[in-house]
Amino acid sequence: MPLVLHVDSDRWREHLRSTWNPDIVPVAKGNGYGFGNHRLFAEARALGARTVAVGTYFEVPADPREDVVVLSPWRPFLEVPQSKNVIHTVSRLADLVSIPAGSRVLIEVMTSMRRHGIGARELRHTMLLNALDRIRFEGWSLHFPMGAGGTSANLREAQQLAKAALDVRKSTLWVSHVPAQKLADIGEDVKLRMGTGLWLGDRGALSVKATVLDVHSVRRGERVGYRQRRVSGDGHILIVSGGTAHGVGLEAPTAAATVRQRAIAMAKGSLDAAGMALSPFSIEGKQRWFAEPPHMQASMLFLPSSVAPPAVGDEIDLDVRYTTTTFDKVSMD
Repeated sequence: MPLVLHVDSDRWREHLRSTWNPDIVPVAKGNGYGFGNHRLFAEARALGARTVAVGTYFEVPADPREDVVVLSPWRPFLEVPQSKNVIHTVSRLADLVSIPAGSRVLIEVMTSMRRHGIGARELRHTMLLNALDRIRFEGWSLHFPMGAGGTSANLREAQQLAKAALDVRKSTLWVSHVPAQKLADIGEDVKLRMGTGLWLGDRGALSVKATVLDVHSVRRGERVGYRQRRVSGDGHILIVSGGTAHGVGLEAPTAAATVRQRAIAMAKGSLDAAGMALSPFSIEGKQRWFAEPPHMQASMLFLPSSVAPPAVGDEIDLDVRYTTTTFDKVSMD
């Protein structure tokens, strides 16, 4: 009775092959973009990748065969894997002094992201210049924002910061969120970290299905669920696989940037306040309402009497964020 990510494996792998080239460093982090990091490491290896990037030290495989870049910055209080294949990211001058001599290190330069990084004005600081000969310097790391207009702005910023960094020490530039076809405009030796565009770049190869676990007919005004809410009309209550443990019904703060997006967010908030929420589950091509907030591993939906209910055991469609959903099964069809 699982929540399943179905993958058209031939189509998906064709997208991987057409996207990847030796300048691209596949990223395998978090929930592995819905696929799981173990599977992504295997797929990256099949593509021929010699380096993979992960989010944290906890995501470094035991005894990795390939080089593994850890994107979260090194800190002296972290436990780090003792593998010669691990490449650390250092984002503070003080950490360049503290990290063990001979460590393989990328130095992150602060960008307009304003998250981690050594400021461009500090690139000639004595602490940094001295550290370059104490560590095994693997290059400069630049992490840029996403969003409308980001790619052209990112490219200009990448060119400016790359010049400032390479004037200090020639080495590889490791960038993200710039167009793959524009890497040569940044420098001669540039690697592009890629996660979403690689693994989720062809959404048509992916579909998510939930299983119908139970179906109950209800009359208007009857109470249902943990919270004993009254149903708004005659119809059916469906119990389907997929709940908060899978990430269903959990939302991050809205990234609305336009007036229209903000209006939608406000309207949605008003519905939520009234106890009404559209679910990500669809039946006959239409999103259906939650009967109440999702449970840990299942959800209750209300289906009006005008729609014939699916049978127990049927699968229904589900639209979720792959990076925040934990699937019971990934089916390589």
